[in-house]
Amino acid sequence: MRIAELSRRTGVPVPTIKYYLREGLLPAGELTSPNQARYDEAHLHRLRLVRALAEVGGLSIAAVREVLGALDDPEKSLHKAMGTVEVAVSSPVAVAEDAVAHAQAREFVERQGWTYRPRSDAFQSLVGVLATARELGHERFVGQLDGYARACGPLAEQDLDYVLGAPTKDAALEVVVVGTVLGDAALAAVRRLARREASGRREDAERGSAAGEGDREAAGGAAEGDADCR
Repeated sequence: MRIAELSRRTGVPVPTIKYYLREGLLPAGELTSPNQARYDEAHLHRLRLVRALAEVGGLSIAAVREVLGALDDPEKSLHKAMGTVEVAVSSPVAVAEDAVAHAQAREFVERQGWTYRPRSDAFQSLVGVLATARELGHERFVGQLDGYARACGPLAEQDLDYVLGAPTKDAALEVVVVGTVLGDAALAAVRRLARREASGRREDAERGSAAGEGDREAAGGAAEGDADCR
């Protein structure tokens, strides 16, 4: 396909495609004349990945280049490339120097049977959360983690099924980008919706219970009144 067709199929403007070509993020097409090149499906998949990294993930050109380098490294498996992508599109993590929070996070991870990776962004993020909870006087927040793990286990499998269903490695990493950025936002939104529904059900149940007690009290008062009349 020509560059105009590549633009049409991906939604990326031609000037942007040319910029990606100059930056080496997209391999050059096959020259058909001094001023014309032809592109194929591999260019299509790569351009979609670059767009996902830059536009959805918000990565700089330098960061996109780093991710693509990991993708093109023949020594890196999809699993390792996915880790590189997830770190790149995640917000920077501030390391919390809190021995208690670190110990709590490690105990939690090992209790789930998961691998203890103290330098991973996800682990450091968890330490930071627990440290902040302790600073705010919510030491019991750590008790929430096991429930989160039970909920997130099936979600992790679902995410992987979605990623591994992609036809190519490029497409799989594009799914990782979109799933990490949009999936995290969607999960937070769904959690809020579910919490609101659960809160509403509890409130309705409490009102129903209070109304029942009021009816019983009213019935009891009426019975006493009848007895007085008798």
